Amino acid sequence: MKVNLLSDKTMNNNVIANYSRLKSSVFFIPFGFLVAIFLFLYSHDALNIGNYVLIQQKCFFYINSNLSQFPQTIYNLTQLGDELIFLSLVSVFILNAPKVWEALIVGSLISALFSLLLKNLFLVPRPAAVFDHNNFVIIGKVLSGNSSFPSGHSITVFTILTVLLFAFMPLKLSSKIGWSTFIFITGTMLVFSRVGVGAHYPLDVIVGSIIGYICGLIGIFVIRKYPISNWIDRKKYYPIFIFIFLVCCILLVDRIIHENLALYYFSLIGLSLSLFKMIASYVKR
Repeated sequence: MKVNLLSDKTMNNNVIANYSRLKSSVFFIPFGFLVAIFLFLYSHDALNIGNYVLIQQKCFFYINSNLSQFPQTIYNLTQLGDELIFLSLVSVFILNAPKVWEALIVGSLISALFSLLLKNLFLVPRPAAVFDHNNFVIIGKVLSGNSSFPSGHSITVFTILTVLLFAFMPLKLSSKIGWSTFIFITGTMLVFSRVGVGAHYPLDVIVGSIIGYICGLIGIFVIRKYPISNWIDRKKYYPIFIFIFLVCCILLVDRIIHENLALYYFSLIGLSLSLFKMIASYVKR
């Protein structure tokens, strides 16, 4: 037991050390990409909804046509844009590296706010509300509202991945490049699944990914300066998480009953193991 506690504490200390190395200049690149996308849309007279959709039509059909050839895989991957599913998979870090969850909680709240505000600001109709359904593939529920830009799933995915990216960033340059490449390739596959299921245009997920990256960074910088969630690793608050985990387990079981996706089982297993470990730790306090 002592060895486990030591390794958990070491992991959390490594996360804190990694977060402390981040400079504010890390925001320059994502904001630079947002400016570049704005200038691209401006140069193509696509700052209005009609042209924004029009300039992406061919690209959307091409990506959707190719990715939709793997419907089960794409539909499973796109579920990771759901916070219940993704956060359940990384729930173990509440015990092993609570600093990660401090950043996840703050980053997720900020990302939810950004997603809500931007969707209501731009009111871009989804592909199913614009294109003939016979011209592209829709996998799962048909989404046809005016909430396409930016992709909320993409914001969620990259908020979580960004927190994990910098939490476990290796010190060795070659390992750092490999880890970063793995995270960004994984993120790209996950967010473009939204195009594959016919729910978003390519720029929806690209911009959503950049915003998610920024939200993840904000979460890290906020908890680094203001440790507002230090209570996460205090055992007296474990009953709160135990209750939340139990509710989430019930929700996951309900998802399995109605859709029976493989990914839901992985999320349920991960969450159940975290729940068991937390209960065991609380009982032994």
